Amino acid sequence: MSILGRKYPFQQSGHWLRDSAVYCVVVFLILYFLQPFGFSGTEGNKLLLSALFGGLTFLCCAVYGWAVARPLQKRVKPWRIWHQALTVLGMVLFIGICNYILFSVYFHYPFFAWWLCLRFLYWTLIIGVIVTVLSVGTSYYRHLRNQLDTLLDKTTEQQQGVTVTIYDTRVRGNDVSLPINDLMYVEAQKNNVVVCHVKDGKLAKEEIQTTLAAVLEDLGGYENIFQCHRSFIVNLNNISSAKGNSNGYTLELGGGLATVPVSRSFVPKLKSFIA
Repeated sequence: MSILGRKYPFQQSGHWLRDSAVYCVVVFLILYFLQPFGFSGTEGNKLLLSALFGGLTFLCCAVYGWAVARPLQKRVKPWRIWHQALTVLGMVLFIGICNYILFSVYFHYPFFAWWLCLRFLYWTLIIGVIVTVLSVGTSYYRHLRNQLDTLLDKTTEQQQGVTVTIYDTRVRGNDVSLPINDLMYVEAQKNNVVVCHVKDGKLAKEEIQTTLAAVLEDLGGYENIFQCHRSFIVNLNNISSAKGNSNGYTLELGGGLATVPVSRSFVPKLKSFIA
């Protein structure tokens, strides 16, 4: 799935207020230091004038967030990255139109001076695309490093009551049967594997003779079973959080009951599980 189709996991309380302040500062700095659209020839206090446009930007962000963004986020489930990107870009264009109106009033330009309006929107769109990519991309990947569990399409409810069996290859071996939602991870150790699962609220381990490849075959019909390391298979439904970067992650399972590594070579495949 394309990255634009992945879930955007943030609760927006306080988020738009923060972005409003950022956009306010960006507009202020551009106007005060670059002085486009004839600002360089403006008589009077350029600092106060730039602050006026910055203040309008802050107000536009706050109004847009309350009147447009929040209602959309409540109606559209799940909220995807492309939803967030278009919403942010729409906000930037709204800021550009409002600033154009203020510019026309302050400098006594005809309100319907289409060439000036197009110029405003042109630069607003360029800046808006950059701001959108930085805002959405940076926030998403920061969250990806620390809260991977909220980005995964988990199947815990659908698999309620489902029991799986991991077979021991010894003649008189003891197969391990357990609810799939209780399975934390499976670890390869020499010629055996250790099945780690929840039992009575605690982490239990059972060692049987088989291979990781055989376990993957036994559990091949379940999309939430994922090999994250050459020695580990993990149940994605039980991921609580993740820390790391493109070189590898450490996954926390069951709210701290266990941790398993994700080696660098498996990171791209792990990201493909993100909805």
